[in-house]
Amino acid sequence: MHRTAVIGASGFAGALCAALVQGHPSLELSVATARSDAGRRLDEVYPRHRVPVELEYFDPDRVAERADVALVAYPHGASAPVTRDLLDRGLKVVDLSADFRLDRASYERYYGAHAAPELLDRAVYGLTELHREAVAQADLVAGPGCFPSAAILALAPLRGLIADVVVDAKTGVSGAGREATQITHFVSVTDNVNSYKVEGHRHRAELEQEIATGDGEPPITFTPHLLPIDQGLLASCYVTAARDLSAGDLRELFEDAYGGEPFVDLAASPPGVRDVRETNRCRIHATVEPATGRVLVFAVIDNLWKGAAGQAVQDLNVMLGLPESDGLT
Repeated sequence: MHRTAVIGASGFAGALCAALVQGHPSLELSVATARSDAGRRLDEVYPRHRVPVELEYFDPDRVAERADVALVAYPHGASAPVTRDLLDRGLKVVDLSADFRLDRASYERYYGAHAAPELLDRAVYGLTELHREAVAQADLVAGPGCFPSAAILALAPLRGLIADVVVDAKTGVSGAGREATQITHFVSVTDNVNSYKVEGHRHRAELEQEIATGDGEPPITFTPHLLPIDQGLLASCYVTAARDLSAGDLRELFEDAYGGEPFVDLAASPPGVRDVRETNRCRIHATVEPATGRVLVFAVIDNLWKGAAGQAVQDLNVMLGLPESDGLT
């Protein structure tokens, strides 16, 4: 059993990390920390997860005495110093924040000054389907953002074939995090759909990083929308291809990319978020619009699973040499 700490277990993603570790055949939940909820039991904060552990304040020395690996579920900015403390004490870390997903210039453009820039070259971007071999060798893995997890998986088989792409993405309110969700008025969300940060959402940096080719980045328009649901995410990608592609071409490209992947399903029709709820799966449908020849790719994930906690456990499995699907559905 690998002794596992969950740092920041009182947030939505952190609590799910703790629940997944608790039910994992090869991981032991040895430490769960929180900031404002320290001293409370996790099954009091989140009864549905049924994780009967007391949340503690973070102390890196105490964590290092009781854990060999850690899932860090702090917000960006707060995560980097904690991750550095754990790496310095010999732990392997999967960080769920944005702190290690990007190069320094891109990070500071969207998020501000970086608290541990010396670690950036050490981190591996943790979208396992694209970087499995590097994840297996890493001691620091950066869990991807929820929007990029779906959109990059939708677009990766088309890299080098994209002249222009529009990513129209929609997510449930849990994507904003526990604190933001608690202060969001029900009346502003229910029976409503709205776009936000239309002039530059920070997750576009991950799309630019992962979809770019040696010939440069294709133009990417990324527009997020908020849906009146608790969790689930749909990325609808409208691609102007660099050459004509048929539906048969798309089937071959996507089957070559994902035919053996345990957590990617290729669907015969556009999927819905309920198809993947409470799973670590990404379900994708790709086709060609006959009227325009434009390539349409639709990808759905559960933003708290494949978009956060589930992907982090998938990364940890690979880092530890465990079966990749252990503890996940």
